[in-house]
Amino acid sequence: MISVEKVQHAAEMLKGKVIRTPLIHSPSFSQMFGGEIYLKLENLQKTGSFKIRGATHYILTNKDRIGPGGVVAASAGNHAQGVALAARQANIPATIVMPEWASISKQEATRGYGGEVVIEGKSLGESLKKAEEMALGGKTFIHPFDDPDIITGQGTIALELLEDLKEIDMIIVPIGGGGIISGIASIVKSIKPSVNVIGVQSAACPSAYESYHRGKITKVSSAYSIADGISVKQVGELNFDVIRKYVDDVVLVEEDQIAAAILLLLERKKILAEGSGAVSLAALLNGSINVHQKNKIVLLISGGNVDSSLLGRILSQGLLKNRRIMRIRVRLSDTPGSLSQLLIIISALKANVLHIYHDRNVRNLPIYVTHVDLELETRGPEHVEEIVQKLTSVGYEFELK
Repeated sequence: MISVEKVQHAAEMLKGKVIRTPLIHSPSFSQMFGGEIYLKLENLQKTGSFKIRGATHYILTNKDRIGPGGVVAASAGNHAQGVALAARQANIPATIVMPEWASISKQEATRGYGGEVVIEGKSLGESLKKAEEMALGGKTFIHPFDDPDIITGQGTIALELLEDLKEIDMIIVPIGGGGIISGIASIVKSIKPSVNVIGVQSAACPSAYESYHRGKITKVSSAYSIADGISVKQVGELNFDVIRKYVDDVVLVEEDQIAAAILLLLERKKILAEGSGAVSLAALLNGSINVHQKNKIVLLISGGNVDSSLLGRILSQGLLKNRRIMRIRVRLSDTPGSLSQLLIIISALKANVLHIYHDRNVRNLPIYVTHVDLELETRGPEHVEEIVQKLTSVGYEFELK
């Protein structure tokens, strides 16, 4: 276990080098789920993620033994940026090995923080192997989660939580390799053992979930996940020892639930969270964690580094799923005024036309009939039903898409 004294010392070391991130109360989420819901906003941390805490603590603690070759790490995103910035702040060179599929924006962000980026490996495991090989040449390897100094740095989050909110009943934490949850659980259970610590992982890569419930470290295969920051095939050994002893449960969330959580955080709280940062809210959405009235529950929003293109797809799919966007194909008489009459009805129903496509060239369609595809912005399912009923009552032939 990481001691409270070590984490308190780490917190002193990190003052002025990382941000003491805000803890905010959410009345809307509290009303939605029944308890008193708070959000710990590590997405507002330097580099957009909690990873800077562990990386900075590691480098400051081990600075005397880091040679002229500097440090080396392997990561597809947040750990890469955290190590790069922590090294630059300490005037130490940093080399970051990133897999071939790492997004260009995260590569450029890592370079922007001062890291030398090496693209190597079809998987993160291959990138880690390359980084370990480079460490043999005189660089100091920084593991993303399975290291006591990294865990200690992440544990400073727990101190902030316990100082900012005197009464906490539950902390819900994203879990991948286990660095952040083992740091938080160690401190919370030492200071206030009554607090429940719950880990949340994507069902696409359930390594921590399987390990926790089987009682042994279990390596899993993984599918693509928008929560790529916690898509780790095997939990760390040091981390698992803490998780097994101090974490109260580990639950899973599906991809559509993560996407819904990202959308909800944006709409209700104006908070941008990446997939791995939103899984704590997703676990409330899918009901896998029971919330009792008046319980004070902290959701850890661990990061906000999401690619713009992916965010666009997440928002579009989320709006479709929530029926905030309606797609409909209407058969119209191909005569003057037919389309304008349809749009008058849509306008009277207070739906906003986002896209319209008028297609006359459809196989087996009568010459004097045309298809019009509409994408409408709506208020939700009840509004969609109102539109459907109105179009049906006035005799339109249509299908929902």
